[in-house]
Amino acid sequence: MAFPTSVNSQITDAVTQSNVKVLGEAPAMAMGSLYQTLAQAAGIAAQNATANQQAANQVAQAVVTRCVESILAPATR
Repeated sequence: MAFPTSVNSQITDAVTQSNVKVLGEAPAMAMGSLYQTLAQAAGIAAQNATANQQAANQVAQAVVTRCVESILAPATR
């Protein structure tokens, strides 16, 4: 300690060690949070890509259906 106090030195040592532990764990916690955020963002991106592909397939199916209808329409009249 830098100067004498009326607090027991064991208490100040325990508090100091606790603070050092928290500061030591901070980078690992930050990286863990970052990895979770990146994983969630990648998952959402994959879901969006799947949804967009499904929507494009529905549009393509509608176009094919309309083309087939226009091809077969003169033959039925």
